[in-house]
Amino acid sequence: MFVNIEIDLKPLIDNFSAGSADYATFRPESPIEVFDFLYNKVNSFETAWDCGTGNGQVAAELANRFVKVYGTDISEEQMLLAKRKDNIQYLKERAEQTSLKDDSIGLTTVAQAIHWFDFERFYHEVHRVSKPDALFAAWTYSTFKLSDAINEVIDRLYTEITGPYWDKERAYVDAGYSTIPFVFDEISTPEFGIVKYWNIHQVAGYLRTWSGVKHYIRKENQDPVLLIWDDLEKAWGSSELTEVRWPVHMRAGYVRK
Repeated sequence: MFVNIEIDLKPLIDNFSAGSADYATFRPESPIEVFDFLYNKVNSFETAWDCGTGNGQVAAELANRFVKVYGTDISEEQMLLAKRKDNIQYLKERAEQTSLKDDSIGLTTVAQAIHWFDFERFYHEVHRVSKPDALFAAWTYSTFKLSDAINEVIDRLYTEITGPYWDKERAYVDAGYSTIPFVFDEISTPEFGIVKYWNIHQVAGYLRTWSGVKHYIRKENQDPVLLIWDDLEKAWGSSELTEVRWPVHMRAGYVRK
């Protein structure tokens, strides 16, 4: 049951305004299978809200099917790089407090962002703006996988070098969102995955978008990716491209009013 609440919002966390262009270049897009699943489950294609929209990857896809799409984020720098379509409106607003109208949204999506939110306040906002039986979906991709030799090098960057520099919210991602609080009428979701074929410089560019790497650079004034570069080159071998795989984990459910 939802009631009106008055609570202090936790401080803004914006790890992604700096290096927004790199984020747009190197962060993988959600697979089309995610959207096919949502389109088969949603009850209304009038309005969608992509929360934590970043550079608008998800919003742009939703705009292919929905009459109107709202994309909200606290990072104006990210949204300046977002894809523009006539039926998308980008708003610099907190997830927990938006200007969206009551009972107006048929689908709310959150890709790789809900772990930064104040869950209680955000879920109340979702309930406020959602139409009866609207669909809610949040998903994340966890640590990517390559060959065993490359994984060993990257795991050292992730755990040993930058481990202490990650925000506590990263634990939700590592758990595949299985530990986030979830207040909606949950439905089962299939397994999804992202596959790319990247060269070593694309992988390095992606690593530098990690929030733990960004925190390390700010605090230590050096790039931790350079600390593993020689070992990464050796593990990479002679092939120019290698397969990169991310498992995608989703939580989805209906908003009952």
